[in-house]
Amino acid sequence: MASAVHHNCHLLRPLPTPSRHPRLSFSPRPAGLRSFFPAPGFRLGTHAVALAEPEFVPPEEEEEDARFVVVTFYKFVPLEDPHAEVVRHLNFLQGRDIHGRIYLNEQGINAQYSGPHKDAVAYADWVKKHHRFSDMLVQTSPAVTGHAFPRLKLRYKPSLVQLEGGSLHLPLLDPNMRATPLTPSEWKERLEARTCLDVSSSETSGRRLLLLDVRNDYEWDIGHFEGAQRPNVDCFRSTSFGLSGEMEDPSDPLNGIDRERTDILMYCTGGIRCDVYSTILRKKGFRNLYTLEGGVSNYLKAEEPAGWVGNLFVFDGRLSLPPATFRQSLPSEEEEKEENGRWVGCCYACRSEVVELRHRNCANIDCNRLYLCCGWCAEELRGCCSSDCKVAPRLRPLLPGHQRYLKWHVYRDGR
Repeated sequence: MASAVHHNCHLLRPLPTPSRHPRLSFSPRPAGLRSFFPAPGFRLGTHAVALAEPEFVPPEEEEEDARFVVVTFYKFVPLEDPHAEVVRHLNFLQGRDIHGRIYLNEQGINAQYSGPHKDAVAYADWVKKHHRFSDMLVQTSPAVTGHAFPRLKLRYKPSLVQLEGGSLHLPLLDPNMRATPLTPSEWKERLEARTCLDVSSSETSGRRLLLLDVRNDYEWDIGHFEGAQRPNVDCFRSTSFGLSGEMEDPSDPLNGIDRERTDILMYCTGGIRCDVYSTILRKKGFRNLYTLEGGVSNYLKAEEPAGWVGNLFVFDGRLSLPPATFRQSLPSEEEEKEENGRWVGCCYACRSEVVELRHRNCANIDCNRLYLCCGWCAEELRGCCSSDCKVAPRLRPLLPGHQRYLKWHVYRDGR
């Protein structure tokens, strides 16, 4: 009997235990290895299948995939069913580490988000696979401290930018109604020719070139193109350049200009605000409108800070980025010193010089002003922008360093 069992023991051998998917296994996966699995729908045949050797991934490639970046893009294209598009985008982002603001509507998409390089780039590439978005400009910049946004907000929004009355009524889908885009090199040429045009040829040709900063005052405070007037607005939705009509308005750089003979060069951070606002100006009779393609961020990457002074304000947790952030290579110490010495801000409270170009919010919840402040005033006013705010009833504590306040309701009623 024993010999019979021994003779037939090969029939009782247990089948090989199937290997477990590395993402579902509790055993750690060796660094630098990726597993290969059959594509969905693949069936094993009756013949033996040779297993592929694990692919070796260099450590530097893994580091690149894990490095956090901020990605921005926008595109005006007609979307017949934007709500269905929102669902598609949410499905694609399932399981991917993406935080940020992604808005879609009948006029296109506007996205600013952060995440590991692998996930962040994969989403942008997926969007560009659609023929309508294939030529879309995608910009990336480093986020050295991790996510630059607290969470993901991906939804339908009637206006792709914050604008009074929304933007669905504007002819954004008609490229002829938007400003003519200039490449960074073309923009630089216009800047270099600007002085000559204003000083000499303007008297003979009658032409003039005007730089229009389509941002907010606090953005201008930490950096701008030389010669651009400081905008007298603190929110894009309240922008009113060129809308003053016959009234005298010294705060409006377009007030009283010759609309036929003035070339208006518009710029903003990434380009979308200029595209939107140029359609408003077109309807008001302004003809010679030009915009910086990809905005200041694209210009600083392509042309470095030629004609630009200071830092670039961004609407994420980083707030203020030096021009070197956008370069392909790191600047030398001499270049960095020269760059940092070209522009200093001004303390909102005492008007003294501020070398560190980084904003803070007023500690008064009911004010919440975004402003530049020197260290002395921050301590003296306990994080407030003025003496009046310092005695306001609803105050948040003074935060040290570059810490940011949480949502206002966290501090509501003294909590």
